[in-house]
Amino acid sequence: MMRNVPYTADEKTSLHVSLDRHRDAVVWKLRGLDDEQLRRPMTPSGTTLLGLVKHLAAVEYGWFCETFGRETEPFPSDEDDPDVDMHVLPHETTEQILAFYERARAAADKAIEEADVETAGTAWHGATVTMRWVLIHMIEETARHAGHMDILRELIDGATGDHPEAATA
Repeated sequence: MMRNVPYTADEKTSLHVSLDRHRDAVVWKLRGLDDEQLRRPMTPSGTTLLGLVKHLAAVEYGWFCETFGRETEPFPSDEDDPDVDMHVLPHETTEQILAFYERARAAADKAIEEADVETAGTAWHGATVTMRWVLIHMIEETARHAGHMDILRELIDGATGDHPEAATA
């Protein structure tokens, strides 16, 4: 069952639950698909469901952990491919990418729990940002890519909806 953003919770709780709703929709969009479907490029740029999950894992680590001086896993990088975090490489398994996303979420959740919304950190581009700003940015980022996943999933097997109780096929 998807959590609803509480009507009267404090700011950080409301933002965190909103992020979790979008994260859960991302994971739900993968359910019931096989490895080939998860890796199938669905756009001219090569966007795949699994590639979007890999990207979201990297940005969770980047924004919530690197920004606030916390430990991260190595990010996918390739000087010849600036979008490598969106591409599933032949040696990467579905299980590895899903586990990477789970670990990124857990690390991000720990950072969120331990910081105040006013806690400041340094973004990858040098700007000072607060945990509040990062939460809002990651809600936007995750919702944007969950929307992409809505379309890709419908193109793959006709399934629609943003949460299990809203699903149709």
